[in-house]
Amino acid sequence: MTVAHSGSRFVIFAAIAGNLLIAVTKFVAAAFTGSSAMLSEGVHSLVDTGNGLLLLYGLRRAAQPPDRLHPFGHGRELYFWSFIVALLVFALGAGVAFYEGVIHMLDPEPIENPLVNYVVLGLCMVFEGGSWLVALKEFRRSKGSLGYIQAVRRSKDPSVYTVLFEDSAALLGLVIALIGISAAQYFEQPWMDGAASIGISLILAATAVFLARESKGLLMGEPALPDMQAKILEVAQADPAVEKANGVLTVHMGPEQIVAGLSLDFVDHISAADIETCVERLENKLKAEVPEVSAVFIKPQTSERWRERRDRLVTGDTAAPETE
Repeated sequence: MTVAHSGSRFVIFAAIAGNLLIAVTKFVAAAFTGSSAMLSEGVHSLVDTGNGLLLLYGLRRAAQPPDRLHPFGHGRELYFWSFIVALLVFALGAGVAFYEGVIHMLDPEPIENPLVNYVVLGLCMVFEGGSWLVALKEFRRSKGSLGYIQAVRRSKDPSVYTVLFEDSAALLGLVIALIGISAAQYFEQPWMDGAASIGISLILAATAVFLARESKGLLMGEPALPDMQAKILEVAQADPAVEKANGVLTVHMGPEQIVAGLSLDFVDHISAADIETCVERLENKLKAEVPEVSAVFIKPQTSERWRERRDRLVTGDTAAPETE
């Protein structure tokens, strides 16, 4: 278990425990008061609990070693389950909240025992805030000096920022629920409670779309960060048998699993046996200095041929055959 994934698991466990307790509390309050916003919040917390379990399952599956059917490992399991989490937030969280809001706006009913709602919302804010602080602390540790959105864009581990965004949406939802319930009681307009539920659904939908977009990019295959690519090229260029490390193509198979394809121009008059020795030497050195590289493929290639291939990738012209 890596340090990063240990932190991810701690954040997810904290979120699961908090969301489960909060969900039960909200459902009990909704049963006593008949509040649409409180019922929507209960569904939201229940969905978040299930999402945490799915992320844990994804982390466990992603840690499985390579096998015959998955020679590059199971790292993308985490990306798949993160995408499923985003779909559940949209379909169950946002969908149910929107439905409840519309129903209660069309047929509004006065909220009974509103004091219960206020007490529950206050407690939920404390519990949800604790989970949010745990996720925020872990995310800030991993993001370094990057901005929050930039860090999410560059991150290859969706587990921490998924929990952070879910908890942020939950806190915003609690604020909207509080405003809606208070307004419905103060103005004696029960439909405002339903309107708050619709507001909660919009927040959940926006969160789900953002998370789904990020998970989609990871599922399709994102390259390693520029500093990681530069490190791989630096290791290759330092080998005495390499005249020039032309470039590297990388793809993340998991948060800490990178497959790299190196284009190398070897020194003149080197034998096939020497090239084989160099390849083995580079594999061992990359494993030691860049442990995130789980597999490396090396292609002997002139600098001119590499530039031609790179230019085709940039222009999108991949139809031309590549011959050596």
